[in-house]
Amino acid sequence: MLTEERHSIIVETVNARRSVTLGELCALLDTSESTIRRDLTALAEKGLLLKVHGGAISVTDSFSVIEHNVEEKSLLCIEEKAAIARFAASLIDDGDFIFIDAGTTTAKMIDYIPPKNVTFVTNAFIHAKKLAQKGFRVFLPAGEIKLTTEAIVGAECVNSLSRYNFTKSFLGANGISLSGGITTPDSTEASVKTAVITNSRQVYILADHSKFDQITSVTFSPINKVRIITDKLIDKKFLSQATIKEVL
Repeated sequence: MLTEERHSIIVETVNARRSVTLGELCALLDTSESTIRRDLTALAEKGLLLKVHGGAISVTDSFSVIEHNVEEKSLLCIEEKAAIARFAASLIDDGDFIFIDAGTTTAKMIDYIPPKNVTFVTNAFIHAKKLAQKGFRVFLPAGEIKLTTEAIVGAECVNSLSRYNFTKSFLGANGISLSGGITTPDSTEASVKTAVITNSRQVYILADHSKFDQITSVTFSPINKVRIITDKLIDKKFLSQATIKEVL
């Protein structure tokens, strides 16, 4: 098979599936991994796809490695985040044992939680203070402080959280896409989120519309394993793959 023909098939496959693994391309084209790797590199240089670890994704998803700090995030999509937070808070029931992730939308959620017999665990020290001031019982995991997101992260945090069994968890995300799943730019935060998801009965991702069709460095969950709460879904394609609640 000519190189040009192989490249054409690769691009068509990536665009059709949104993402494809190295193994899938090798099987499809009956070609060695080294050849496919060179093909992906060449196509990525032309801007026809995005080469990622273990395969490639469509360029229709926007890839970002930039993470804004809490102050910057707090100025974005203010009304949308408030609506998402209000609905998320309404899902809390008496007797729940809940994890609340660090983040600006999860922070707003605390304002709408009414007095109830609920215990919280959070890896955000600012969230812990707000919850305690409202009279809730609150636990903080051990770990390292990440100042950018005001979160507790690291192996000690993951070990602490692995002991808990949450009825519900509310997590933030930087990107949601069909090809990349639910993503965050930081591997240490991804590990914390993955540990929480593993130990939760119900998982809710709080994400405004700007997070869709975005991919950041680390995937911490497939989109079909969580429930997503957003303000308004611009592209309805996500409804075929995920459980999504629109609140505006």
